[in-house]
Amino acid sequence: MDIKDIQNLIRFVSKAEVAEVSIKQEDIEIKIKTLHGISNQPAPQAYYVPQQVQSPAVSSPAIATTTEVTAPATDENNNYITVKSPMIGTFYRSSGPGKDAFVSVGDTIAPGKVLCIVEAMKLFNEIESEVSGKIVKILVDDATPVEYDQPLFLVDPS
Repeated sequence: MDIKDIQNLIRFVSKAEVAEVSIKQEDIEIKIKTLHGISNQPAPQAYYVPQQVQSPAVSSPAIATTTEVTAPATDENNNYITVKSPMIGTFYRSSGPGKDAFVSVGDTIAPGKVLCIVEAMKLFNEIESEVSGKIVKILVDDATPVEYDQPLFLVDPS
């Protein structure tokens, strides 16, 4: 099961208005809990529980994932594309403390360019761009928690 399957499952569960879903497949177990009937609650969270826990080395390669891209709903940003977080975790603008950020405001990006890292369960997932354009705004501070589908960047595609 890949990240896209997990994202689709989260969307389905949130629309189905169920309280909890558990799925076991091969070496993973996924639990999704929602709080229906309580207002102002965050989106449902998914938990990945591997059967064999591996301790990643500092120099281990990051897992590459791609981002979801949708147009924002606000009128002032009609021309911009919103790059959203594909998972829950901690947002990092660079590969380590004291290192240069992957992208900054004004940088030109292309599909496949690493935009940031989202750490989830001690795994550092590189978030790559699916669009080309220019970074207009970075919407999240470095080393802060992000939710699934939370806007991270505004990109001007022109």
